[in-house]
Amino acid sequence: MYAVFRSGGKQYRAAKGDVLRLEKIEADEGASVQFDDVLLIGEGSDIKVGNPILVGSSVSAKVLRQGKSKKVPVVKFKRRQNYLRQGTHRQFFTEVEITAISGSGAKKAATADADKPAAKKAATKKKAAKKPAAKKAAKPAAKKKAAKKPAAKKKAAKKASE
Repeated sequence: MYAVFRSGGKQYRAAKGDVLRLEKIEADEGASVQFDDVLLIGEGSDIKVGNPILVGSSVSAKVLRQGKSKKVPVVKFKRRQNYLRQGTHRQFFTEVEITAISGSGAKKAATADADKPAAKKAATKKKAAKKPAAKKAAKPAAKKKAAKKPAAKKKAAKKASE
């Protein structure tokens, strides 16, 4: 079983026992962390996709360590402007081990109710999409011809002075 969850503005695919490096999370080493923004849970061909998240699903993890990544050079440079700025950056990270992935079966009932309004919205979008398409079809018939560019003027020959 695997899950795709969101943390720190990024999405991660994880299975039980995986070790991941996430953006820094304020938690002590050895503490337990829970991620509730689960976007997808899958096992073989059985996949549950959220809209945008799966309600009642979560991914549990244990914080292994907090740290800083390797130094990355940062260079700002503009040629011929006498402009050069050099520096470095070290990104903080949290290393976690996935301990459990829990999915909820209650989402299936909720999706059945949610699909009905979504189907109505999709039908109205299709109708709205058809109207502009008809207008676009009428425009090419009334299309104007492109204006021709005027011919380049020839230079007049210089008159001989008397």
